[in-house]
Amino acid sequence: MSYTKYLLCFLACFIGFHLFSQSNFESLGESTFALNKRFSSHYKFNFALRSRYYMYRDDAISFENRQLDLVHFSTFNLDYNNAISLGVQYRLRESIDGGSNELRLTQQFNYTKKNHALRFGHRVRLEQRILDELTILRSRYRLAVDFPLNGEKLNVGEGYLVTSIEGLLSLAEKLNPELDYRTTTQIGWLISETLKLQLGLEYRFEVFNIDTEEKLFFLTSVIFKV
Repeated sequence: MSYTKYLLCFLACFIGFHLFSQSNFESLGESTFALNKRFSSHYKFNFALRSRYYMYRDDAISFENRQLDLVHFSTFNLDYNNAISLGVQYRLRESIDGGSNELRLTQQFNYTKKNHALRFGHRVRLEQRILDELTILRSRYRLAVDFPLNGEKLNVGEGYLVTSIEGLLSLAEKLNPELDYRTTTQIGWLISETLKLQLGLEYRFEVFNIDTEEKLFFLTSVIFKV
Protein backbone atom coordinates (compact mmCIF):
# COMPACT_ATOMS: atom_id res chain seq x y z
CA MET A 1 0.00 0.00 0.00
CA SER A 2 1.53 3.26 -1.14
CA TYR A 3 -0.05 5.33 1.67
CA THR A 4 1.79 3.16 4.21
CA LYS A 5 5.14 4.48 2.93
CA TYR A 6 3.95 8.09 3.15
CA LEU A 7 2.70 7.55 6.71
CA LEU A 8 6.00 6.07 7.86
CA CYS A 9 8.02 8.81 6.18
CA PHE A 10 5.87 11.48 7.84
CA LEU A 11 6.36 9.87 11.25
CA ALA A 12 10.14 9.67 10.77
CA CYS A 13 10.35 13.34 9.77
CA PHE A 14 8.08 14.37 12.66
CA ILE A 15 10.19 12.56 15.24
CA GLY A 16 13.47 13.69 13.73
CA PHE A 17 12.37 17.32 13.84
CA HIS A 18 11.60 17.16 17.55
CA LEU A 19 14.75 15.26 18.44
CA PHE A 20 16.90 18.04 17.05
CA SER A 21 14.70 21.01 18.01
CA GLN A 22 14.42 20.70 21.81
CA SER A 23 16.37 19.52 24.83
CA ASN A 24 13.62 18.67 27.37
CA PHE A 25 13.61 15.16 26.00
CA GLU A 26 13.87 11.56 27.18
CA SER A 27 13.84 8.25 25.34
CA LEU A 28 12.59 5.01 26.88
CA GLY A 29 12.01 1.44 25.84
CA GLU A 30 8.93 -0.58 26.68
CA SER A 31 8.73 -4.34 26.19
CA THR A 32 5.47 -6.27 26.62
CA PHE A 33 4.62 -9.96 26.86
CA ALA A 34 0.85 -10.52 26.61
CA LEU A 35 -1.53 -13.48 26.78
CA ASN A 36 -5.03 -13.24 25.29
CA LYS A 37 -7.77 -15.79 25.95
CA ARG A 38 -11.29 -15.80 24.50
CA PHE A 39 -13.83 -17.81 26.48
CA SER A 40 -16.86 -17.06 24.30
CA SER A 41 -18.11 -14.60 21.70
CA HIS A 42 -18.97 -12.25 24.57
CA TYR A 43 -16.02 -12.50 26.96
CA LYS A 44 -12.21 -12.48 26.75
CA PHE A 45 -9.35 -11.56 29.06
CA ASN A 46 -5.81 -10.29 28.70
CA PHE A 47 -2.78 -10.61 30.98
CA ALA A 48 0.38 -8.62 30.29
CA LEU A 49 3.82 -8.19 31.81
CA ARG A 50 5.41 -4.91 30.76
CA SER A 51 8.91 -3.57 31.43
CA ARG A 52 9.93 0.07 30.96
CA TYR A 53 13.54 1.28 30.92
CA TYR A 54 15.44 4.49 30.22
CA MET A 55 17.53 4.73 27.05
CA TYR A 56 18.40 8.44 26.90
CA ARG A 57 18.00 11.20 29.53
CA ASP A 58 19.89 14.18 30.94
CA ASP A 59 21.53 14.61 27.51
CA ALA A 60 23.26 11.22 27.74
CA ILE A 61 22.63 7.62 26.73
CA SER A 62 21.42 5.74 29.81
CA PHE A 63 20.16 2.15 30.10
CA GLU A 64 18.37 1.85 33.44
CA ASN A 65 15.27 -0.05 34.52
CA ARG A 66 12.36 2.22 35.50
CA GLN A 67 9.36 0.06 36.33
CA LEU A 68 7.54 -3.25 35.93
CA ASP A 69 3.79 -3.46 35.24
CA LEU A 70 1.41 -6.36 35.82
CA VAL A 71 -1.81 -5.79 33.87
CA HIS A 72 -5.17 -7.57 33.56
CA PHE A 73 -8.20 -6.66 31.41
CA SER A 74 -11.55 -8.39 31.14
CA THR A 75 -13.54 -7.44 28.04
CA PHE A 76 -17.26 -7.95 27.45
CA ASN A 77 -18.58 -7.61 23.90
CA LEU A 78 -21.94 -5.85 23.76
CA ASP A 79 -22.29 -6.53 20.03
CA TYR A 80 -20.07 -6.75 16.96
CA ASN A 81 -18.82 -3.15 17.25
CA ASN A 82 -19.07 -2.22 20.94
CA ALA A 83 -17.27 -3.55 24.00
CA ILE A 84 -16.63 -2.58 27.61
CA SER A 85 -13.59 -3.56 29.67
CA LEU A 86 -12.50 -3.52 33.30
CA GLY A 87 -8.81 -3.47 34.13
CA VAL A 88 -6.46 -3.61 37.09
CA GLN A 89 -2.74 -2.84 36.97
CA TYR A 90 0.03 -2.86 39.53
CA ARG A 91 3.16 -0.84 38.83
CA LEU A 92 6.34 -1.71 40.69
CA ARG A 93 8.80 1.23 40.89
CA GLU A 94 9.91 1.75 44.47
CA SER A 95 12.39 -1.13 44.53
CA ILE A 96 13.61 -0.36 40.98
CA ASP A 97 14.21 3.40 40.67
CA GLY A 98 12.76 4.78 43.92
CA GLY A 99 9.50 6.06 42.42
CA SER A 100 6.06 5.40 43.83
CA ASN A 101 4.36 2.05 43.35
CA GLU A 102 0.92 2.35 41.79
CA LEU A 103 -2.41 0.53 41.75
CA ARG A 104 -4.47 1.48 38.70
CA LEU A 105 -8.14 0.71 38.09
CA THR A 106 -9.55 1.17 34.57
CA GLN A 107 -13.00 1.34 33.01
CA GLN A 108 -13.10 1.32 29.21
CA PHE A 109 -15.53 1.61 26.30
CA ASN A 110 -14.40 0.67 22.79
CA TYR A 111 -16.17 1.15 19.46
CA THR A 112 -14.75 -0.32 16.24
CA LYS A 113 -15.90 -0.07 12.65
CA LYS A 114 -14.38 -1.67 9.57
CA ASN A 115 -14.25 -0.08 6.13
CA HIS A 116 -12.76 -2.55 3.63
CA ALA A 117 -9.17 -3.13 4.83
CA LEU A 118 -9.22 -0.30 7.35
CA ARG A 119 -10.46 -0.82 10.90
CA PHE A 120 -11.15 2.28 13.00
CA GLY A 121 -11.31 2.20 16.78
CA HIS A 122 -12.58 4.79 19.26
CA ARG A 123 -11.56 4.12 22.87
CA VAL A 124 -12.58 6.00 26.02
CA ARG A 125 -10.89 5.18 29.33
CA LEU A 126 -11.41 6.31 32.91
CA GLU A 127 -8.55 5.54 35.28
CA GLN A 128 -7.94 5.83 39.01
CA ARG A 129 -4.20 5.92 39.66
CA ILE A 130 -3.59 5.22 43.35
CA LEU A 131 -0.04 6.19 44.36
CA ASP A 132 1.63 6.39 47.76
CA GLU A 133 0.76 10.02 48.45
CA LEU A 134 -2.07 10.90 46.07
CA THR A 135 -4.76 9.56 43.77
CA ILE A 136 -4.94 10.77 40.17
CA LEU A 137 -8.17 10.62 38.17
CA ARG A 138 -7.42 10.36 34.47
CA SER A 139 -9.61 10.34 31.38
CA ARG A 140 -8.34 9.26 27.96
CA TYR A 141 -9.61 9.24 24.38
CA ARG A 142 -7.84 7.37 21.59
CA LEU A 143 -8.52 7.17 17.87
CA ALA A 144 -6.77 4.23 16.19
CA VAL A 145 -6.65 2.70 12.73
CA ASP A 146 -5.10 -0.59 11.65
CA PHE A 147 -4.89 -2.45 8.36
CA PRO A 148 -3.03 -5.38 6.75
CA LEU A 149 -0.11 -4.50 4.53
CA ASN A 150 -1.13 -7.07 1.91
CA GLY A 151 -4.69 -7.07 0.64
CA GLU A 152 -7.83 -6.63 2.73
CA LYS A 153 -7.41 -9.61 5.08
CA LEU A 154 -4.55 -10.45 7.42
CA ASN A 155 -3.13 -13.92 6.82
CA VAL A 156 -0.46 -15.90 8.66
CA GLY A 157 3.01 -14.69 7.70
CA GLU A 158 1.81 -11.20 6.70
CA GLY A 159 2.28 -7.79 8.31
CA TYR A 160 -0.03 -5.04 9.47
CA LEU A 161 0.18 -1.43 10.62
CA VAL A 162 -1.42 0.14 13.71
CA THR A 163 -1.40 3.90 14.28
CA SER A 164 -3.19 6.06 16.84
CA ILE A 165 -3.50 9.46 18.47
CA GLU A 166 -4.58 9.92 22.09
CA GLY A 167 -5.39 12.77 24.44
CA LEU A 168 -5.27 12.52 28.26
CA LEU A 169 -6.52 14.70 31.11
CA SER A 170 -5.23 14.08 34.66
CA LEU A 171 -6.84 15.57 37.79
CA ALA A 172 -5.65 15.37 41.39
CA GLU A 173 -6.37 17.26 44.59
CA LYS A 174 -4.08 20.28 45.13
CA LEU A 175 -2.48 19.82 41.69
CA ASN A 176 -3.13 21.67 38.45
CA PRO A 177 -4.90 19.71 35.70
CA GLU A 178 -2.43 18.11 33.31
CA LEU A 179 -2.87 17.50 29.57
CA ASP A 180 -0.94 14.89 27.59
CA TYR A 181 -0.89 13.95 23.91
CA ARG A 182 0.45 10.75 22.35
CA THR A 183 0.95 9.55 18.79
CA THR A 184 1.88 5.93 18.10
CA THR A 185 2.76 3.81 15.08
CA GLN A 186 3.52 0.08 15.20
CA ILE A 187 4.23 -2.57 12.59
CA GLY A 188 3.19 -6.12 13.43
CA TRP A 189 3.46 -9.59 11.97
CA LEU A 190 1.05 -12.49 12.36
CA ILE A 191 3.65 -15.22 12.87
CA SER A 192 1.06 -17.96 13.43
CA GLU A 193 -2.58 -18.29 14.40
CA THR A 194 -1.53 -17.83 18.03
CA LEU A 195 1.45 -15.44 17.87
CA LYS A 196 1.94 -11.79 16.92
CA LEU A 197 5.07 -9.63 17.08
CA GLN A 198 4.93 -5.81 17.11
CA LEU A 199 7.58 -3.08 16.86
CA GLY A 200 6.90 0.62 16.96
CA LEU A 201 7.41 4.16 18.19
CA GLU A 202 5.36 6.40 20.46
CA TYR A 203 5.94 10.12 20.91
CA ARG A 204 4.49 11.77 24.02
CA PHE A 205 3.93 15.42 24.87
CA GLU A 206 3.38 15.29 28.63
CA VAL A 207 2.02 18.14 30.79
CA PHE A 208 2.06 20.37 27.71
CA ASN A 209 -0.35 22.87 29.32
CA ILE A 210 2.22 23.60 32.08
CA ASP A 211 5.78 22.69 31.08
CA THR A 212 6.03 20.30 28.16
CA GLU A 213 8.08 17.14 28.57
CA GLU A 214 8.73 15.16 25.39
CA LYS A 215 9.38 11.42 25.41
CA LEU A 216 10.09 8.96 22.63
CA PHE A 217 9.24 5.32 23.37
CA PHE A 218 10.60 2.31 21.46
CA LEU A 219 7.91 -0.36 21.72
CA THR A 220 8.28 -4.14 21.39
CA SER A 221 5.47 -6.62 22.02
CA VAL A 222 5.01 -10.39 21.92
CA ILE A 223 1.32 -11.35 21.94
CA PHE A 224 0.10 -14.92 22.42
CA LYS A 225 -3.46 -16.12 21.89
CA VAL A 226 -4.19 -19.17 24.07
